[in-house]
Amino acid sequence: MGERSESSRRQMNGGDSAEEEEVMSEVHLGCPPGLSGSHISHFTISVPAPAPAAAASSIYRVTIQHNITSSIPNVGLQVWKAELVLSDFVLHKMFTSSDFHGIVALELGAGTGLVGILLARLAKTVFVTDHGDEILNNCAKNVELNSALFNCQAAVHVRELEWMSPWPPRVGPGESPLHKRYSWTFSEVDQVQGASLLVAADVIYSDDLTDAFFSVLERLMSLGSEKVLYLALEKRYNFSVNDFNVVANGYSHFQSYLRDDKDSEDIKNGSVPCFAGKRIDITHIPHYVRDYDRGNDVEIWQIKYEKKSQFRDCCDNETEVM
Repeated sequence: MGERSESSRRQMNGGDSAEEEEVMSEVHLGCPPGLSGSHISHFTISVPAPAPAAAASSIYRVTIQHNITSSIPNVGLQVWKAELVLSDFVLHKMFTSSDFHGIVALELGAGTGLVGILLARLAKTVFVTDHGDEILNNCAKNVELNSALFNCQAAVHVRELEWMSPWPPRVGPGESPLHKRYSWTFSEVDQVQGASLLVAADVIYSDDLTDAFFSVLERLMSLGSEKVLYLALEKRYNFSVNDFNVVANGYSHFQSYLRDDKDSEDIKNGSVPCFAGKRIDITHIPHYVRDYDRGNDVEIWQIKYEKKSQFRDCCDNETEVM
């Protein structure tokens, strides 16, 4: 779910709430009240029968350990709606195409790791990343709980990726064994450079968090093979005194990172980032994950990174044609 800075913690709830304040995802509203600590939920996945078979679809279950509530810095311990919608999208791609067969994938701000766990049914290697021992320990537990679902050749690695730190991450001397458990090796960094797929859910809700996210995203996507990011976000609305209106925290700032056709000259001059974004119509994506309400405020975006030199060549060619 990404690293929460002090500013983003306040913006998530629209005020100067304390770090210790407990928040709860809408996904957990039906859970028994008063529960604290870890809880196990079983998410049922519907698998469509292959056409033209007439048999009914089959199911399998993903077991996720999570908290019912958490402090704001630890919201990655919960399951959030955007995570489930992104799971539906990933499952749809898996059931209707071969795009994810044998790939190397990286999940950013993974939280409970649900999306990465689903990808491991087809992917060759999945890196499930977040920040902080408590979240990473919980994510590693979920990987262990669901290892029987992975394809027999899949390698799933839980790794720490702090967006405020340089990429590739550096491991210093004297770090604790627990910390080393989630550290990167040189070969793993090479594998990430060769990755083709990045996924992230519910990492956009404040400007400073969005800045950090796109900073590490540019470092990841500008190196190695061409990559595509599928990002799911939930627009959370709060009243803004500055705008004197109800606004979705972080959403406008997120969109400012995505180029439009009219931005081509600015990109050519290097004044705006080279991220091309396209919102995906999710109304045609079936509900493979059962028993949750998508609502109307979750979006999925396809984002690609266009290297400035490549975009400059493209613009020059367009100018010559004109």
